[in-house]
Amino acid sequence: MGYLLLFLVLFRALSVQSFVNPYPKVNLGEHDGGDPGAPLFLTPYVESGNITEGRRLARVAFTETLRIKSYSGFFTVNKKYDSNQFFWYFPAMVPNKKDAPVIVWLQGGPGASSLFGLFTENGPLRVRDGTFERRKYTWALSHHIIYIDNPVGTGFSFTRDPKGYCTNQAQVGEDLYNTLIQFFQLFPELQKNKFFITGESYAGKYVPSLAYTIHKKNPTAQIKINLKALAIGNGLSDPEHQLVYSKYLYQIGLLDWNQAKVFADYESKAITLIKQKQWIPAFEAFDTLLNGDLIDGKSLFYNMTGFEFYFNFLHTKDYFTREDFGPMIQKSFVRKEIHVGNLTFNDGKAVEEHLKADVMQSVAPWISELLDHYFVVVYNGQIDIIVAYPNTLNYLRNLNFTGADDYKNAKRYQWKVDGELAGYVKQAGKLVEIMVRNAGHMVPGDQPKWALDMITHLTHEKMFYNHYV
Repeated sequence: MGYLLLFLVLFRALSVQSFVNPYPKVNLGEHDGGDPGAPLFLTPYVESGNITEGRRLARVAFTETLRIKSYSGFFTVNKKYDSNQFFWYFPAMVPNKKDAPVIVWLQGGPGASSLFGLFTENGPLRVRDGTFERRKYTWALSHHIIYIDNPVGTGFSFTRDPKGYCTNQAQVGEDLYNTLIQFFQLFPELQKNKFFITGESYAGKYVPSLAYTIHKKNPTAQIKINLKALAIGNGLSDPEHQLVYSKYLYQIGLLDWNQAKVFADYESKAITLIKQKQWIPAFEAFDTLLNGDLIDGKSLFYNMTGFEFYFNFLHTKDYFTREDFGPMIQKSFVRKEIHVGNLTFNDGKAVEEHLKADVMQSVAPWISELLDHYFVVVYNGQIDIIVAYPNTLNYLRNLNFTGADDYKNAKRYQWKVDGELAGYVKQAGKLVEIMVRNAGHMVPGDQPKWALDMITHLTHEKMFYNHYV
């Protein structure tokens, strides 16, 4: 106890007015002073049935110079608060694309733009030396893929009223559902295609939230979404069973025995607060421990380890800057062509502030119900810190679903891609658990070929080992 008190005194002394970002920081740079055009709001075109004109206006011409067709704009999801979600859609790049699966990709944070996933993980575009180029292992090769800045207030998505921000996952799911219903009206030829919800990090909540909303609304909906499966990468879904770092950090050598005891004390405090449903105090305990998003100082994790980066324990600092897309989306010609005008690209802080009471709540009951109807793939990078693989297993082993006992006794198989060991997979009922070797928090960014193989196995119902998913 004396060590803990001493360390807390030192921690206070070392803290400075800064914080670790919830996602690798997007360095925007300055506007170039050109004409960025005006934002394109597509809801009026959808509501009036003027679909042809809406699609024409939504086309993004500059991607076509790279032989990539795409569409972007805004859908209004709440007229009362003037809340609007930005999307960027890329049709499948294969010649026979009519029946290609449709994927939606959601970033985490909370408050991280899905443009991060587009440009640095699995989208058809990437940035190199200040120019756009095609990505080799893109999920758009054989899938229609939609990137959505979610929730409202993330990236280019915005609201004119503070009441438009989401404060819980039911609201997140509702806004995303409203966006998708309008999307499928704008692109009706995709309505019957198989639909998959994917995402990473805090999308461990967004993905189930959207899936659960679709599941509940589909039976009576005029426009039905053909939901088949969910894929969650390094996702925070059940904080009570996932935010347990002390043993893991000790075992990989980032904490010594005494430091691990301090960590364990903080974890115990946070878990007790979660069980008492004191959501904001629980969030604050976790934020002080590791996340460091909203505290006036650096986290306990930073002060103990010196790590400014908790997405891959082989790196102490952000290593994604080689693909920094921020300056590109500030260019006036890009803003004009993706139809965002001079709108602010939001850093997500307001989103996280409004979701503080949501962070420590679990969506495990929703996932359990969804597993009775849809496949759920939970994949995790081997060398992540913030959502470590052992912690994900802890949550899955506590998941109360039909195949829970089968999962605990399921055999683990090797997963290979072109003869190379990519990771390990096990399946019980509709739950598929995958560990991806040599990958951190952003699996498609660290292992793009393997991630593409994984998502293609899921969407095209191929075998991972000797069972179909």
